Amino acid sequence: MSRASLRASEPSGSVRKGPLVLACGALASELRHVLGGLDVEVRYLPAHLHNRPERIVPALAPLLDEAADRPTFVAYADCGTGGALDRLLAAHPGVERLPGAHCYEMFAGAEHFATLHDEDPGTFFLTDFLARHFDALVWVGLGLDRHPSLRDTYFAHYSRVVLLSQSEDVDVVVAGRAAADRLGLTFEHHHVGRDGLAPAVPVTLTERVA
Repeated sequence: MSRASLRASEPSGSVRKGPLVLACGALASELRHVLGGLDVEVRYLPAHLHNRPERIVPALAPLLDEAADRPTFVAYADCGTGGALDRLLAAHPGVERLPGAHCYEMFAGAEHFATLHDEDPGTFFLTDFLARHFDALVWVGLGLDRHPSLRDTYFAHYSRVVLLSQSEDVDVVVAGRAAADRLGLTFEHHHVGRDGLAPAVPVTLTERVA
């Protein structure tokens, strides 16, 4: 199956047997960009699972069972599951996930990410999605809107916010800087693009269904 013959789509409720991506909702924009023109069904899980990584595997397990007869890719990195995601995928031969510990590691590239982490282990990373939805996912998601004093508890060991941007949208940088200000941390911006995601999803799927 050629790349040109594929088209990305959202689930329509109809029974499908083609390629399936089970994805973190925080990657929706990037996946739409990467999967444009590909005939792949994408099912997005709630982005707020970023705050509750212990719920990622229980959310994915029934979807993987349901898709047992389909070429399937999991658009999550480990994402704080502590290896539980890999243990789940071991029971589903042929199903792969995004590389690395976090999606921002994939976007930045392992070497760049390791350099940033080694420079300052107290780094809070943001992607475009997390910057745009900082209030909902972080501020409200962690209850800081109700208990702002918890900010210094939750982020006591952080010293900076690093935005790893995928787009050229200046509003994302503004949002990232505002997030750093609200957390009382310094701000740094690195534009990394989407190239880290592109080979991880469509190439794998097209090879399986070729």
